[in-house]
Amino acid sequence: MNTQEKYNLPASGACDCHIHVIGPHTQFPQAANRSYTAGLATIATLQAVAHPFGISRFVLVQPSFYGTDNSYLLETLAMLQENGRGVVVLDPATVSSQQLKDFTRRGVRGVRVNFYSKVSPLARVGLENVLLRFMEILPPDTWHIEIIATLPSIVAAAPIIQRSPLPVVIDHYGVPEDASLESEAGQAIVDLLRASHVWMKLSAPYRVIHDPVATVPPAAWLAAFLEAASERCLWGSDWPHTPPRTDQKEAGATIPYRNIDYRRLLEDFLAALPHPSLAQRILISNPARLYGFAGQ
Repeated sequence: MNTQEKYNLPASGACDCHIHVIGPHTQFPQAANRSYTAGLATIATLQAVAHPFGISRFVLVQPSFYGTDNSYLLETLAMLQENGRGVVVLDPATVSSQQLKDFTRRGVRGVRVNFYSKVSPLARVGLENVLLRFMEILPPDTWHIEIIATLPSIVAAAPIIQRSPLPVVIDHYGVPEDASLESEAGQAIVDLLRASHVWMKLSAPYRVIHDPVATVPPAAWLAAFLEAASERCLWGSDWPHTPPRTDQKEAGATIPYRNIDYRRLLEDFLAALPHPSLAQRILISNPARLYGFAGQ
């Protein structure tokens, strides 16, 4: 029995909700203050390994080393058409309402607020201030805010997140690092996820577990998040699996991506679900609702 049959997934329509695409350096230069040079990672390469498992939809998330230049993400969205959605990086002080309309037309549905990367153009402003500004200017009926930050930062911003008029998506299990589920911060993020507009990406277990190539989800966090809000959980591969932050030390150095097998990552996630029916919800129904994919 193959993966699709075992988890009753269709031949297409499942969504990988967290990937990055990286274009040729000559056409799409990376930020001068980056901490490493990322190698080529195209949507065609990913489709070749994802399509055999019924994954035909992708959410492109702007990587930190492109800053607010979303050119390659937009170019890739044009290739994917209705099978793609984008989460861009913007400066809330400079983006216009007309630009937001244009982004929406091209398949963008969210803005990424990055307080995790070494290269974060908005870090100096403060997470709470950035969130408030985006809550004022983004279209609440189509857009969401996606946060990547460590658990203490997310918990500190929880009162603002609770009041958001837009959906808020939290990356990578909330990046708990050394915090336990039983800790005050651990319980706080579970409580936050119970809010009807807060979503969680069950992605990149290697950013939670102390194993740089971990593919099995962190069991306690997975169980707690599914119990709190299985209807607002998403799966993402985090392809092409950027290198650990400890390896990112020099702008001119091209560091290899983590050596992670896509099939193993997907199947380890599906095997960890307490019931096979959750696969269809997390890979198909939930993404269709949040990102507005047609036909679901």
